[in-house]
Amino acid sequence: MKVSNSIPQEFTNNEAYMSILSRVSVRRYSDLPVSDDHISAILHAAMSAPSAVNRQPWEFIIVDDPDLLKQLADALPYAKMAAHAPAAIVVCGNKERFLEGTDDILWEQDLSAASENILLAAHAIGLGGVWTCLYPHEERIAPVRRLLNIPDTLVPFNLIPLGHPAADHAPMDKWHPDRIHLNRLP
Repeated sequence: MKVSNSIPQEFTNNEAYMSILSRVSVRRYSDLPVSDDHISAILHAAMSAPSAVNRQPWEFIIVDDPDLLKQLADALPYAKMAAHAPAAIVVCGNKERFLEGTDDILWEQDLSAASENILLAAHAIGLGGVWTCLYPHEERIAPVRRLLNIPDTLVPFNLIPLGHPAADHAPMDKWHPDRIHLNRLP
């Protein structure tokens, strides 16, 4: 098997595939609002993510109050852009739907898949967003928990500010063929 350094031509007209390749992290937003339909579409995509044993351990908090977005931005060192975003989604893990035993950490993968779907869906419908990390940093989790009245049964995993991009961003070339191995490492 030989992996090509270019995208096979047959896939360059596939909108879903090209949307994945063209997604970028967006940290600056225009003044246009994010509609209820946008949020609904994004959350449908989020909940279409795979999850271990189909436990779907996610909960989503939509934040569109400008004062609350500013408070979150002030409290979080890597989410300053939230102050200027028209909306954000806080992705949380519901402990009551976590698996038990050695699989009790799989919720992290489940929420990661849902979060990536949020970012891909936002991009596909003309919005932009950026994943800002909360979990496992208690100093980030605590203020979000306090500001949003999140109970101990939920774990704030990340905060994803969303909005219409203020500018066009070219995607970075993240192709690294030296990180591809066939069958086993050398």
